[in-house]
Amino acid sequence: GEIGLLKALGAPRRQIMGLFLSEAALLSLTGAAAGCLLAYGSIRLLAAFYPAYLIGLAPWSPVIAVGVALTTGIVFGVLPARRAARLEPALALSRR
Repeated sequence: GEIGLLKALGAPRRQIMGLFLSEAALLSLTGAAAGCLLAYGSIRLLAAFYPAYLIGLAPWSPVIAVGVALTTGIVFGVLPARRAARLEPALALSRR
């Protein structure tokens, strides 16, 4: 419905692809943020239970996590974005 409506209103393919890729990037960033928070929480919990061990994360770990998540999300979002951008408006509006 949403894609068909955008196509019927004259949205160019580039705009529809951008919409899909933006959504993929946002989902990836959300997942990366949740993963980083979970990792930091887990490290703190482990450090509390095992104080004799030096447990920690490298300061660049979140940067790598966000980079990998963004790259993965965008790479695997390209094909669905291209398919959505190529849909005919009538066909996209008739799908449920």
